Amino acid sequence: MQETVLITGCSSGIGRASALAFLEEDWTVYATARNPADVQTLGEAGCEIATLDVTDDGDVERVVDRILDEEGAIDCLVNNAGYGRFGPIEDVPVADVHDQFDVNVYGPHRLARAVLPSMRRERDGTIINVSSVLGRLSMPGTGVYSGSKHALEAMSDALRNELAEYDVDVVVVEPGPVRTAFSERADREVRSDDSSSSGSDDGRSGAYEEFYRVFEDTQLVAGDGPGSVEPETVADAVVNAASMTQPPARVQPGTLPRAAVLARHLPDGVRDAAYDLLRKLSR
Repeated sequence: MQETVLITGCSSGIGRASALAFLEEDWTVYATARNPADVQTLGEAGCEIATLDVTDDGDVERVVDRILDEEGAIDCLVNNAGYGRFGPIEDVPVADVHDQFDVNVYGPHRLARAVLPSMRRERDGTIINVSSVLGRLSMPGTGVYSGSKHALEAMSDALRNELAEYDVDVVVVEPGPVRTAFSERADREVRSDDSSSSGSDDGRSGAYEEFYRVFEDTQLVAGDGPGSVEPETVADAVVNAASMTQPPARVQPGTLPRAAVLARHLPDGVRDAAYDLLRKLSR
């Protein structure tokens, strides 16, 4: 019997690559995005497509109900939709923090609540939450994004154990830098804080210009630096996790995220000293 997967955020990158990878494995794939034009080519490739904004309760209910009506079950949910809001904590407006959590945390929560009654009834299913290595290790300038991914990791740990008796698996995928448009949007988000020093929500405080210089010089979250991987590498990890009878709780696609996750076990003082050294070397 052909299995069915619902994937969010399929307009590009990991989501698009995952949709194609599931399709190659003969899954019925529902590829979704906020703009249906962004997934039109996936429809032509054989996916079912749908408009889905993960911040919209009505969208979530409509798409999940449609899949259950058409397929009878959702075997896997891939919560991939997300973006990164970077910058020093003081310089990020509160409204931007709300938006970051609405997409990266509340979105997966909405989708999980929508699909779980069916999965529990079937006593089968997998929820895959695409997080980040920054969900385990927060760095200067990543606090808001890392905070959202830390929250997703914590919810996944709780959910995994809550669903154990129903044979529903929860897997967190933690990539490092990926060669996608993610870094371009992150760069735009940082640049959107104009260089004003008013201290208001409309611009930078003026206290962290060194961070912005380092961000622009080193491309902190760029997907084309050392250790970065193609989105297909992450997609393969997602499909493998969905196909396993007993998947691991966490998967790190690539060498860099596996090494970075180990760094969280270092004493705080050691990590702080490493960040300080990096800052000095970048001057």
